[in-house]
Amino acid sequence: MKQSKLDLKKKNIREFFSTFKPKREEDRKESKDKILTEGLTYVQMSLPVEEITKDFEDSLKEKIDRNIINAKLREAKTKDDLESLMNVYNKSWLTSNTPFRPITTKSLKIILDDPDTTLLIAKVYGQDSGFVLLDFEGENKEYGVIAGLGIVPKFQRRGLGTILGMAAWSFFKEKKNIKELRCEVYEDNKVSYAFINGLGFKEFGKKTYKKEDFLTEKEIE
Repeated sequence: MKQSKLDLKKKNIREFFSTFKPKREEDRKESKDKILTEGLTYVQMSLPVEEITKDFEDSLKEKIDRNIINAKLREAKTKDDLESLMNVYNKSWLTSNTPFRPITTKSLKIILDDPDTTLLIAKVYGQDSGFVLLDFEGENKEYGVIAGLGIVPKFQRRGLGTILGMAAWSFFKEKKNIKELRCEVYEDNKVSYAFINGLGFKEFGKKTYKKEDFLTEKEIE
C-alpha cells in the first residue's frame, strides 16, 4: 500500500509538471502518435551531497551576489499562493522545449497536500516570478528531488534559476539523512540540461515514460 501511494504521488507530479501535450495545436496529433508508440525520454541527473562543499556553495553564492535580481522566497501554503503558482507555471513554459499543458489550482493542491512535497515561490520586484517543487524519494527519504522548476520568460537566464537551486539545497541541507540530490530533464530541453549541469548535476541514466505514466485513461483514448 505504501508503494502504491508513492507511485500515485510521483504520477501526479509527473503529470502536472512534464506532460506530453504539445503547445501548438497542429502538432497535437503527431505528438500523440509518438506518445503511443515511443513515449518520452528524460535524462536522470544527480548530485551527491558530499560534492556540495563549502567552496561549491560559496561559488553559487558569489553568482547570486553578482546578480542584480533580489528575490524573496516563501513556501506556498494559501489559496492565493496556488493561484499565483498556476499563473507562474503557465507562463514559465511559454519558451520551454518541454511538453506542456496548463494546470489548475486543483492540480497543484493535490501535490501540496502530500506531506513530502514543498513548493517554494520566488518574488522579484513585487511579482511572483519563479518556483521550485521539492520532493523526497528512497526508503528512508534519502534522495532530495527537484521535481519541477519554472521561471517566467522575463527573468529566464538572469540568475533566478541559480537562486532557486540554492534555495532547494538550503531546504534539503536541513534534512540530515539526505545523501543525494536528483532531478530529471526532458532530453530535448538542452537549455535546462545545461543549467542543471552547471549546478553540478551529472547524468546517471535515462528513463522513457509511456502514456500510462502521464495520462489519464480519458486522455489515452
